[in-house]
Order: sequence, then C-alpha cells, then structure tokens
Amino acid sequence: MTLEFALTRSERPASDEARAAVLAAPGFGKHFTDHMVSIDWTVDGGWHDARVEPYGPLAIDPASAVLHYGQEIFEGMKAYRRADGSVWTFRPDQNAKRMQRSAARLALPQIPEELFLEAVRRLVEVDEAWVPEGGEDSLYLRPFMIANEVFLGVRAAQTVRFMVIASPAGPYFTGGVQPVSIWLSREYNRAGRGGTGAAKCGGNYAASLLPTQIAVANGCAQVLFLNEGGTDLEELGGMNVVLVKADGTLVTPDSESILDGVTRNSLLQLAEDDGHRVERRPVTLAEWREGVADGSITEAFACGTAAVLTPIAALKSTEETIGDPDAPAGPVALALRKRLTDLQYGRAEDPHGWMVQLTGAR
Repeated sequence: MTLEFALTRSERPASDEARAAVLAAPGFGKHFTDHMVSIDWTVDGGWHDARVEPYGPLAIDPASAVLHYGQEIFEGMKAYRRADGSVWTFRPDQNAKRMQRSAARLALPQIPEELFLEAVRRLVEVDEAWVPEGGEDSLYLRPFMIANEVFLGVRAAQTVRFMVIASPAGPYFTGGVQPVSIWLSREYNRAGRGGTGAAKCGGNYAASLLPTQIAVANGCAQVLFLNEGGTDLEELGGMNVVLVKADGTLVTPDSESILDGVTRNSLLQLAEDDGHRVERRPVTLAEWREGVADGSITEAFACGTAAVLTPIAALKSTEETIGDPDAPAGPVALALRKRLTDLQYGRAEDPHGWMVQLTGAR
C-alpha cells in the first residue's frame, strides 16, 4: 500500500546549537525531534491523510476511546548513524509484523508493513540531523496507534491514528554495561492466559509500574514477573530474560503471555550462528535457583530494544537471592551484545540482511 505523504516543516525547529547540546547528552526519552508522522484510519475510508508535520501536542477530545478504554499499541526501534554518515534501522519488518499482531489483539486496524516502514523512513529523512554520531547513541523511534473516536460505548473504535515520533537516545541504563540486580514480583502478575501479554500495549507496562517502584525501593533496576501459578519465569517489566548454561546453551521462557522480542530473537539467532544451542520453553524459578546453586547456570541477561542487553547479576526477593549482586558480566552476554551492536552500527557483517538503509552516506 502506498500513500502520498504531505510535508509541513516546523516553523520553529531547534537551532543547531540547541540540537547539538541535546545530542551531547541525550539521555533516554527526554528530548524529541522537530517533526512527527501522522496517518489516519476510518472504518469506511481505511488509511489516509499521511503527513509529516511539526512535532507538538495533540488536540484530542476528552471522550476519545483511548482515554477511557486504553485501546492503543506501540513499537520501539532505533535508527543508527554509521561512520560514513548513512542512517540505518534494524529489522523494521519484524516491528511492523509485531504491530500487526498487537493491533489484531487490541481490535485495531493493521497498518501495512510497507506503509509502516515508509512512515519511519519519512520521519528520519526530515529529521536526520537528530541522529547522533559516535559511541552507541541512536535515534529511538516510537511508532504508535491510538483509538481517537469520540464515543463512550464499549466497542472497537472506528477512527484511529497511527503516529511516529523520535527521540535521540543514549544508554537506557546510565551506568553502562554493568550487571544489575532485579526484583522478583510474587504479589503481582504482568499478564495471564488469554490476556494481552504478547501484545505491545500500554496496559501491560502500566501494570508493571507499581512492581517496578517496589523493585527500585529494594535496590533493583527492574522487576521480573512469574506466570499465574507463580512457578515459571515470564519477562521483566520491559525486557525479555535469557539464562546461559555452563554447556553454552541459552534458555529463554516461552509462553503465550510473553512479548516476542525482536532483540531477543536476534541475539538468539546470533548465538546459534556462533554454535550455541538455544531452547525456547517454559523455565521454572526452581530451575534458575538450582542451576545457580550447582553451577549449571552461569549467566543471565535481560534484553530489549532500549537497553539492548543488560547482564543480570542477581535475582532478589523478600525470601532469597539467586546469584551474586557483585558478579561481573558474563562472557557470553558481553560477546552477544558486541556482536549485535557491531552489526547495528555497521562495524560488522550483516549475514542475515537485517539492516535497512534509511538515508545515504554524506
């Protein structure tokens, strides 16, 4: 599907000096580029009115469905500046497909893959100056979809808006690639059987915020959720989890309530490329506990678009600590992280053709 994109440039773009100051220390999700993409959808007219327009507040009716029933989904991806000045993104087809699956679960329209990618491309082209250079900074891209029909009845909305915004991003965890401790939530669940766990929707993240506050209060960087029965690992508040066994096998939890992580899938593929065995299956808390105790599990890490890969030193709860909070990052986790980031920034070969060019070399 192709649409013509109208372009309205911002009359008040950031000055070169202001933009340079942001790019020197972008943080994460604190600053936004000069423009955004909007595409409208109606049940009768389909996708239409594609536009790149100045970034700014939305005029939204107080009765819009998204404000009352949470009918919304989003994605997270990045644009990377290479040494020659060109800008690339990583596996956008997978983000587009996952957004389609999320849309189906939330009773939202599925945006065509080619329109999704074109929207990303158009925003990066007009705001290319915001893509950082050097290090491992990037331009974080946030495609999202909201139900904006003015209607308080409980049904799927008949008008929707798809948007893309962008934010220069530094490391998600400011301490760099340092192992973190995570908190085991026994009181709260992220999702359940038949729920929205496999969809990337705001409600799943909202449900994780209170447990995350508890985790931080206990000196941990993130929270890990279990399944409804309290026996199996699920995922963190915003990342997948992977265990590494002494024989080099990588094990990751698999269930219908876990988000299918693009970063996790990519890391596991790279691990297989390097000769590691990969297992996607239910993983019990007891397996982690006993594996650390007998030495059969030697590493653990969390992974996602924002943080890429973060080693896990210890899993803490009120009852126990699994692992050593002072443990260093493991060699498998560090090697996989380097493999992925080198590929994303064009420092290494891309054997699977995952990278997609958005703008040309300077």
